[in-house]
Amino acid sequence: MKFKTIAKFIPMVLMLALIMSGCAQQSGTTSATQEPKPAAVAEKKDANVLKGPIVGRSNKAKTISITVGAGDAAKTMMLRFDDNTEGLDFAKKGEAAIINWEQRGDDKFATVIKPKLAKLPEGVTEIKVDELYQLLEDQVPMTLADARPGMRYNQGHLPTAVSIPVPLLKEKKAEVLPEDKDKLLVFYCGGYT
Repeated sequence: MKFKTIAKFIPMVLMLALIMSGCAQQSGTTSATQEPKPAAVAEKKDANVLKGPIVGRSNKAKTISITVGAGDAAKTMMLRFDDNTEGLDFAKKGEAAIINWEQRGDDKFATVIKPKLAKLPEGVTEIKVDELYQLLEDQVPMTLADARPGMRYNQGHLPTAVSIPVPLLKEKKAEVLPEDKDKLLVFYCGGYT
């Protein structure tokens, strides 16, 4: 009785063994058609992603224009959006964005829009709002620098903040930064960076 039960599974075991041995032989040999190279995978992954400043957005036409590339290679691309597009709040004229899109018929449709954040230089770390609030509450010695234009600083700023707009920092870095290099230095601005 046990032999009959085992005999039923022999064909399945043989098929499974043949399939696995065939796969094992193929994985030992590589060819350009079998496995995509890492660079090709990265290119394919970024193929449906646009990065650059938003040129405009029309809610009536449901379109977003974005400039991609730099210099002479820069071009403006137009995408459609719909009610399923995520992150439409990040599609603001002049703001840098990352747009994932998909092809639907003849049109490119934005699926996800994210802000394109500046990369921090080496040795610089990001601080969250809650962390800064706690530092202010604990009265930790620091220089809090408002990097927005002077007009925005004058409209309102965080307590103890000094105005050091980005153009002034670039022009007179040594003169506007604190002398004590061991003191915590925190910059903030009005955007996502």
